[in-house]
Amino acid sequence: MSGSSDSETSPLFEAKAFDEQSVFRPSALLENARRQKDLPERSVPDICILDPDGDIVRQLMATDEAAKDETWPGYHTDLYRFEYNGEEFGIVGCAVGASFAVLVAEQLFAAGCQFLISVTSSGQIIPKDDPPYFVLIDRALRDEGTSHHYRSASQYATLDADLCASVEEACKSVSRPVYTGTTWTTDAPFRETETAIERARSEGILAVEMEAAALYTFAEVRKRPIVCFAHVTNQMGQTEEDFEKGKADGSQDALEVIDAAATAWRSKN
Repeated sequence: MSGSSDSETSPLFEAKAFDEQSVFRPSALLENARRQKDLPERSVPDICILDPDGDIVRQLMATDEAAKDETWPGYHTDLYRFEYNGEEFGIVGCAVGASFAVLVAEQLFAAGCQFLISVTSSGQIIPKDDPPYFVLIDRALRDEGTSHHYRSASQYATLDADLCASVEEACKSVSRPVYTGTTWTTDAPFRETETAIERARSEGILAVEMEAAALYTFAEVRKRPIVCFAHVTNQMGQTEEDFEKGKADGSQDALEVIDAAATAWRSKN
């Protein structure tokens, strides 16, 4: 192509006016979806969950504990409502990857969400225990594209310190181990090379996942409370019994962690 070369700067870092509002807004998408589908306006629950693997949603549906919200106007997803320990939650399954997670997060906050929790399956980098266990992500390496549309380049995206401290304290009561630490967010899980993994180890990174850096960057820029957990379930397919989450595909353990985070957020608000 005329005028282009491999030596040019990536468009990922060009034409990013971070202080300029987007022409395309999540509220416009929701309004038009309601118009097209003839849906009433209904706020989502205060606390919502992203379940990239979909295991929590599937378990809740299998046990008749969740119901699909027929008024949810998202084009690409379904929202389910359920109660846990007297709290109503909204949950969206299978929103995997940074761009999809932030797309849904934008819509959820535009629809009334006040606090968002993400629990994603992740690969072990530096062992803290035998999988499965959880990592409360306090910062995430920005090795993905979405966050770079929200904020200028920096190595890490970080969880709000006060929120981190309160959630960390609340998670001491859950039955599965919950460690606090750093993850590596990647857009390309099948490019987790030895070189990339060794770089992550040298940075003290505990696990690799696909959403946290983008969600935390969005949270910081938009002033939205988001907490991300890595559910460390595998060693990147290097053992015969990898990807085992435990009873009910790990959903019961995940709900316990989610409940602890929700309790911490409620206590601060």
